[in-house]
Amino acid sequence: MSSDHDHHHDHGHEHGQDVPSPTALRVKALESLLIEKGLIDAAALDAIVDAYETKIGPRNGARVVARAWTDAAYKARLLTDATAAIEEIGFVGSDRPHMIVVENTPTTHNLVVCTLCSCYPWLVLGLPPVWYKSSAYRSRAVIDPRGVLNDFGLTLDEGVAVQVWDSTAELRYLVLPERPAGTEGWGEEALADLVSRDSMVGVAKVAAPAGAAP
Repeated sequence: MSSDHDHHHDHGHEHGQDVPSPTALRVKALESLLIEKGLIDAAALDAIVDAYETKIGPRNGARVVARAWTDAAYKARLLTDATAAIEEIGFVGSDRPHMIVVENTPTTHNLVVCTLCSCYPWLVLGLPPVWYKSSAYRSRAVIDPRGVLNDFGLTLDEGVAVQVWDSTAELRYLVLPERPAGTEGWGEEALADLVSRDSMVGVAKVAAPAGAAP
């Protein structure tokens, strides 16, 4: 566990470098070639990437969160053995990194970062957003987590402790956000619709929409 300025890391990467992996370089070269030869439209490619980054991938994590909100026994298993609990819902990845789920409470807010690279729980969150991979986020999330949260529009009360969790290639974190008030009696699908990728990284909270419950 780390609080405010404390963090964990064990990556084996050189600190402070944003060197693309060989796989990333090959993917970028292939994308450029396909676009150049007119075999794929750049706008269509951007739309596909956006869908996996902001919609399709995070929907998996949202289902995990919604199940935890509605099933106390599942939540207990998720907080005890997140890898197994996530697999219960059917999400099993080929690389299968060990997962840990950390719970937000009225007195504790969790923030996930990967300081030395950009390790990310793609299985439940899809593709990492650009800001998550940036040097600015990776360094400031540890040094000034409250400032980072303020930049995202999230201001926490002084009495709320901020815990920063540093992902690695072998160990990745998912935030279980607080369930918003006014959602009592909601089903899993309706609850999942409220859960955003950012709330599962810890840079946002889940807000219930105005109006009557579905």
